[in-house]
Amino acid sequence: MPKVTIVGAGQVGATTALRLAEADLADTVIIDIEYGLARGKALDMSHALSLTSSSASIVGGSDYELAEGSDIAVVTAGYPRKPGMSRADLMEANAAVVREVITSLVRVAPACVLIMVTNPLDEMSYLAWRLTGWDRERIIGMAGLLDGSRYACHIAEELGIPPGRVRPMVLGSHGDAMLPLARLSSVEDTAVSEMLPEKKLEELAHRTRTGGAEVVSLLKEGSAYYAPSACVAAMIRAILNNEGLQVPASVLLRGEYGLYDVFLGVPIILGEGGWSRIVELPLQPGEREGLERCALLIKERLVGLDEWLENSS
Repeated sequence: MPKVTIVGAGQVGATTALRLAEADLADTVIIDIEYGLARGKALDMSHALSLTSSSASIVGGSDYELAEGSDIAVVTAGYPRKPGMSRADLMEANAAVVREVITSLVRVAPACVLIMVTNPLDEMSYLAWRLTGWDRERIIGMAGLLDGSRYACHIAEELGIPPGRVRPMVLGSHGDAMLPLARLSSVEDTAVSEMLPEKKLEELAHRTRTGGAEVVSLLKEGSAYYAPSACVAAMIRAILNNEGLQVPASVLLRGEYGLYDVFLGVPIILGEGGWSRIVELPLQPGEREGLERCALLIKERLVGLDEWLENSS
C-alpha cells in the first residue's frame, strides 16, 4: 500500500489522515513536534478503523524516521491565522517551521511528492522548492481546489442546486487577490457568467476571496479544516491512482501564462509523480492582467523571503 506522511497533527492534518485511512488509500504517518498529540490522534483513528473495511494503518509521533519511503508528504505544520490576521502576516514565522520540516523530509523521503498547505501558501510552496531543488512537478500548493470548492458552494447556494453540479475555476494567489472566474466556471455546459447578474457575481467572488477569513471569524479560534482536508485527500487520490485529474493548484511557472519564477494557482493535471502538465486557459485581457497582478504581488513578497532564507542559513 502507498505511504503518505502528514506533518502537522492539527485539525487539517488529522482530518486528512482520517480521510485517507477510512478510504483505504494509504498507510498514513502523522508527525508533529508534540509527540503525544500525533501519537494520541493516530491511536484514536486506529481504534475507529475496526469499524471500516480499510486495511490502512495510521501511526503518529515526532520522529521523522516514521516518514521513511513516503510516496507523498503533506505539510500542514505552522501557525494558524487568527481573526484579523492575513496569510502574509504568517510568512516569516511559518517560513522557519517549513524550513525545518522540509529539511527533515528530504532526508527520509527524497523521492516523495510534496503537497504544501501551510500559509501563506504560494510563498511556502516556493520556499519548499528553494530548499529541495527538486523538479517543479513534485511540489504542489493546495489552494485553487479549496478556493474553487468555496466558489462552487456559493454559486450553488445562489442557484439552488447541489454544489457538485458546479465546475468552478479560480486562478491566481491563495488570498485576497485570487481570481474567481465566472466566465470559465460552469453548470453543465452553461457559463456561470450567463446565469447570474454581474453584481451578484461580484458578491460571490468577494465571498470566495474572503472564505477562509469568514470561517476564522466565526470559529473565533482555529481555521477551516473540513474543506481543506477534503481537497488534500482528493489530490492525493489523484496522484496515487494516476487519475489525470485537472485541478487548480499553486505550482512554479516557467513561461506559462507569460509568467516566470513564481508559484501561482493555475490548472494542472495530477497523476503519478505529481503533476504532468499546466493547462493554459484562453484568458481575456482583463483576466490575464488580474493574473499578472497576482504574480507581481507574490514576487514582491518572495524578495523578502529570499533575503530571509539567505540571512538565516
